[in-house]
Amino acid sequence: MSSATALNASRRTRELVALDGATVDVVVIGGGITGAGIALDAATRGLSVVLVEKHDLAFGTSRWSSKLVHGGLRYLATGNVGIARRSAVERGILMTRNAPHLVRAMPQLVPLLPEMSAASRALVRFGFAAGDGLRKLAGTPASTLPRSRRIDAHRAVALAPTVRRDGLDGALLAYDGQLIDDARLVTAVARTAAQHGARILTRVAASNATRTSVTLTDMSTGESTDVTARAVVNATGVWAGEVDDSIRLRPSRGTHLVFDAAAFGNPTAALTVPIPGELNRFVFAMPEQLGRVYLGLTDEDAPGPIPDVPQPTPSEVSFLLDTVNTALDTALGHDDIVGSYAGLRPLIDTGDADARSSGGQSRTADVSRDHAVTDSPSGVISVIGGKLTEYRYMAEDVVDRAVTLRGLTAGPCRTRNLPLVGAPSNPVATLRSPAELPSSLVARYGAEAPNVIAQAGCERPTDPVADGIDVIRAEFEYAVTHEGAMTVEDILDRRTRIGLVAGDRARAEHVAAEMLAGTVFQQRKPE
Repeated sequence: MSSATALNASRRTRELVALDGATVDVVVIGGGITGAGIALDAATRGLSVVLVEKHDLAFGTSRWSSKLVHGGLRYLATGNVGIARRSAVERGILMTRNAPHLVRAMPQLVPLLPEMSAASRALVRFGFAAGDGLRKLAGTPASTLPRSRRIDAHRAVALAPTVRRDGLDGALLAYDGQLIDDARLVTAVARTAAQHGARILTRVAASNATRTSVTLTDMSTGESTDVTARAVVNATGVWAGEVDDSIRLRPSRGTHLVFDAAAFGNPTAALTVPIPGELNRFVFAMPEQLGRVYLGLTDEDAPGPIPDVPQPTPSEVSFLLDTVNTALDTALGHDDIVGSYAGLRPLIDTGDADARSSGGQSRTADVSRDHAVTDSPSGVISVIGGKLTEYRYMAEDVVDRAVTLRGLTAGPCRTRNLPLVGAPSNPVATLRSPAELPSSLVARYGAEAPNVIAQAGCERPTDPVADGIDVIRAEFEYAVTHEGAMTVEDILDRRTRIGLVAGDRARAEHVAAEMLAGTVFQQRKPE
């Protein structure tokens, strides 16, 4: 059953050959969460779909998020009830139906320290209560996302051991959704699209996109082919203007710092620290996989050319450290940082230049996170803006528009109740007790975890790729045979997140190269 979802070099070659001179219903340009979501939505409606991505799945913004599936609380605070309600609904769909294996409830702890005014405390309490209301409105049970509450100082320290004890008057505790990893969600959505007939082609660039055609170039060979399409969709995020020059975006950079979890006392809750001078913005220190804590998030204007891999700025690093240190017993410094990353949000440019900065902080934080679907003069349908949590809703909106604008014959949207690869009710799931498997493997692959080991052809498949890293050799092989990884970077930076820490990357790199060479050889052998 898993062969239908397997993305690999052999399948890519076959599907590229079959595209020569073909006509398809939908070509999707962009292999991030939005593009993958559109491909899945369209394929499950019975449309023929090709998704092309110049680099790799989740190469851009979709791997640089906070790994949160937000319930929309922040947007409620700014009066954007629509986004808040949709976010809560989409979070519930992900946690209970689409991807319960990839999203779990994450406790968020706001310490009640002396510097926090009574007004700020009241605002947070009100916000958490409103969040509980959103959860109920969305139909998400408390067994999936527990209710918010106040806890005492002892319990607060147990959840976040390095929180400042001096004057600590307990904490406010709430829950939101947390992804095991954003890039893994993209891969799961893309593989589920492939399961339903979509052709998912990485290392394929799109050019000359029009209403009815697009030129596709295999970045591995340089060979090009023209594909006729009934609809061409631009889902390239911050690069959308390169496909459709009528689009105006205002990128905003969000930076995270990576720490060993030990630097925060191996917390089990996200330490949530109010940003001084802000009413509804916080810095989060979130416990993550591989024994790490991610500290984020900034919101800075990022004008100019769009880099393939954005970089944090020194001022952002200092801002994050300074903010989190207001809530810590022992201050963290630059030497404690083991990695970092930055991503660009594809915000819609509203043309309001007057609000671009205030007090040294970018006001991109005030720009709407809503999305828009446009029909450009070239005939390309573009989707811009939006947020990861709402990817399924955005995809539904885009396909609805494409069906209407281009007169496509398609069934209704099916993704609301569709389990992704790895969800227990997806046909690819293998019934086997999770107790027999490493918990880290189950956390990343869900019900598909047994397949990762059962289908391994490498030596010592259950051995870790390096001492102290809870990723096994079979995962690297599976990345190549089933998840479309074509380079060492694909394996280390997107199928796993080992590459975020340079020392870990160095220790695991040779294993990734070994798996890549071995699986490519196996795929080239005659059947």
